[in-house]
Amino acid sequence: MMAILSQEEAQALMKKALSFSKADECEINLNGSDSGNIRYARNSVSTSGAISQTSLVVSSAFGKKLGVATINEYDDASLEKAVRRSEELAQLAPENPEYVPFLGPQTYSADNPKLFDQKTAEMEPKKRTDMVAQSLQVAKDANLTAAGFLQNTGSFAAMMNSHGLFAYNKYSDINFSVTLRSADGKGSGYASRDYEDFNDMDTLKLTKVAAQKANGSVTAKAIEPGKYTVILEPAAGIVLLENLYGALDARSADEGRSFLSKAGGGTKLGEKLVDERVNIYSDPQDPRLPTASWNGDGRPLERVNWIEKGVIKNLSYSRFWAQKKGVKAVPGPSGIIMEGGDASLEDLIKGTEKGILVTRLWYIRPVDPQTLLYTGLTRDGTFYIENGQIKFPVKNFRFNESPVIMLNNLEALGRTERTVSGESFQSAMIPPMKIRDFTFSSLSDAV
Repeated sequence: MMAILSQEEAQALMKKALSFSKADECEINLNGSDSGNIRYARNSVSTSGAISQTSLVVSSAFGKKLGVATINEYDDASLEKAVRRSEELAQLAPENPEYVPFLGPQTYSADNPKLFDQKTAEMEPKKRTDMVAQSLQVAKDANLTAAGFLQNTGSFAAMMNSHGLFAYNKYSDINFSVTLRSADGKGSGYASRDYEDFNDMDTLKLTKVAAQKANGSVTAKAIEPGKYTVILEPAAGIVLLENLYGALDARSADEGRSFLSKAGGGTKLGEKLVDERVNIYSDPQDPRLPTASWNGDGRPLERVNWIEKGVIKNLSYSRFWAQKKGVKAVPGPSGIIMEGGDASLEDLIKGTEKGILVTRLWYIRPVDPQTLLYTGLTRDGTFYIENGQIKFPVKNFRFNESPVIMLNNLEALGRTERTVSGESFQSAMIPPMKIRDFTFSSLSDAV
């Protein structure tokens, strides 16, 4: 069986599985993907492969007791066996006091036409090879050592339940990442992107940027840690920002566990928490960052303004918490877009008297959830700026910073561009950001 089922094929298979159900409620989730990849290291390809996989998940409920079974064989006997197994598990399970019945039929917006590209889903090995060959050539010409990964994927997700809900989306994806190191191991550069259409992926251009960072960072000098004006490239900014927009959860705020909780009770919903130039929203229909039309429990995804002119406008609600609070169950953000300005990264550098350009942040770890304080390291090219010019590379730092404080110390925003997180591997549209008083707490031996 091909891993990418059409809407009709998925519907027929799930209908068959549902027909075996004897539970109070039953829900079927069906997913599949076809992907091809090339991995390379030390300037040569190490592996090349293709993966085709599907899975069908049966969730059966009796009252507030839920059981789940997963299979990847779809003959009638296997389907019935999985349904029976999920029902047996449900009967053995304790009642879940927060159980919410499955949704009824939903109305979804039309699929974003940019969500699936057939040619990307069906890329031939030769195309992948050519794209990687360009990257390797850059490394060899610059006397650098490259390690990278390129993968294209076509996939689908479908959902059906005994209340009449049916949802289906088809996706394509190409992702690429490369790290280049100098021969002496002292310089490092990195680039990564993720798109729906392989025509948007320029491995040559991305590897040239990484090569420039690697060769440019070889002679790094140590400077004192402290508070600096920084320019965070999108790949650096995203890993802090995703910890902000990923924490816009109503329940944790209501229960006093969040940076959005007030000391005496209540939340900061509707309050201005960051600079008024900050606007963050999600929109599944945006052609620059298309996302699914529904989330994992079947709720429709629509445009949501999360932060508008610095004000927290919306929080996400699970169905249970929304029911408890008597409000709309808003799914969490998917495909985040942060509005930027008109300046290029080069413009931001030119307008900086003294500061530090940060290519990338990594190994992000929480310090204090109440203030959203995080720590981590710079890497893959950190540079000192003086009088609007990059003067020299600097040794990497450990930082301690909160994205809330960071967005209050905003000096300028560049043009929004698509980037991918090195932590969650999720894409977002993020501008480069110029931030004052960014806290570097110590030096790091990372390259």
